[in-house]
Amino acid sequence: MAVEGKPKPKPKPLLWVATPQRLIAIDMSKLTINHYEDKSKLKINHYESRDFEIHSLPVFRMLNLVENEFPFGMRFFIRDSKLYMVGGEKPRRGASPKLYPHLKNVGHDELFGDRGLSPYVYVLDLTGLDSSTDLELLKHHTSMLAAKPTPIVEEIEGKIYVLSGTPSQSYCLLPKPTFELYDPLIEQWKPLPEPPFYREGCSNCQEFKVIDHSVLGTTIYVLTFNLMDNFYHYYSYNVNEGNWKFLGESEDKLPVPYHFTPTFSGKFVPGYNDIYIFFLRGIPYAALIPSNDRSPTRYQALNEVDGALYHRQVTSYSGLVVQLGEHEMCIMKPGLVQAKEGSFPPCHSILYMATFKVEKLLHSSSSAHGRKLLRTADASDVSQTSSHHDNDVQDIRAPFLSITCLSKGFYYLDEWGPEASYICSAFFHQLIWT
Repeated sequence: MAVEGKPKPKPKPLLWVATPQRLIAIDMSKLTINHYEDKSKLKINHYESRDFEIHSLPVFRMLNLVENEFPFGMRFFIRDSKLYMVGGEKPRRGASPKLYPHLKNVGHDELFGDRGLSPYVYVLDLTGLDSSTDLELLKHHTSMLAAKPTPIVEEIEGKIYVLSGTPSQSYCLLPKPTFELYDPLIEQWKPLPEPPFYREGCSNCQEFKVIDHSVLGTTIYVLTFNLMDNFYHYYSYNVNEGNWKFLGESEDKLPVPYHFTPTFSGKFVPGYNDIYIFFLRGIPYAALIPSNDRSPTRYQALNEVDGALYHRQVTSYSGLVVQLGEHEMCIMKPGLVQAKEGSFPPCHSILYMATFKVEKLLHSSSSAHGRKLLRTADASDVSQTSSHHDNDVQDIRAPFLSITCLSKGFYYLDEWGPEASYICSAFFHQLIWT
């Protein structure tokens, strides 16, 4: 009970991040803008670095899932101030942490279920957390209809869609259904049509591997790799139509602009239904989506929040774009850097993280044709990549957004321990003190 006359504490902004082994809450109120005078020291990619100061990540809470007997590789979603974690694979008990991050080196807990695959759902109530509360995941009273390793989880129009990912085991058939829906209002799971790449006779994990996915409106786009023919295959599922479609083997034939397709990790800015933030070759861009087919798509490199963590030629394989509050966004790019010579471990996991506010400039308009000008150097990568999608697209030189950087910097991920710098899920949530 609040003491009369004593002001209530302000809500704490937390960014919840799931890695294959851990659940981490980042205190965003402690993020700052870190300035680096020597720009030459920021020439970093996945493999090499020079010495420079990296700050500790302001972690509010952290739960080691594997050490606490939870599955490896769960994904999560947040709804009604509750965090739900689903799927994954249960590692063999007593396995040494040094065997991670590759689960195939660890083995599975056969007592947990079929091949250690998890159909279970775990819930964390976010309303009761405070500065001294431990994170406590409780098993939900409902379970998925079938186990799902490394699942894809998306909320669309109030319902949760879960698709099986690729397990660590080779030559194994996935439990059916591989695709299902959860309705939070009635708390029930429902099977959905099997995707073409998981149908009977084609469910061998060595044949198809789910690479990435994206969501546009009510359509889920999935990129797979066929190990039999060495081709990438694109598929889509519309939740209203309820059917899967094979879209071909090339992104230039997809029915949507390239930046909406898997691997670009994009999100719309809350409050702007025509501003889309995405990664291209490790660099964050904004796209101003036209309201009609006659207008060109416009692009703007987000130089204000782009850290030189990677060379321009290097793609962050797990970079994420996260929606925050109204007009506010976050970008995250994990990676590896070499430690000082003779140090152990030889590499450190680090994270480049930036938060920023997006504001449309008065002259910007998604329906305005604008004067077509020569492409700028900042937008050249976008133009070259998208030339086969929008033949008439020319980048407008004048920026259409004002970007206010709220925080940015490099952070050590020592809290992650011996695991790859990979982010499974990330969501923003305001913690309201009770």
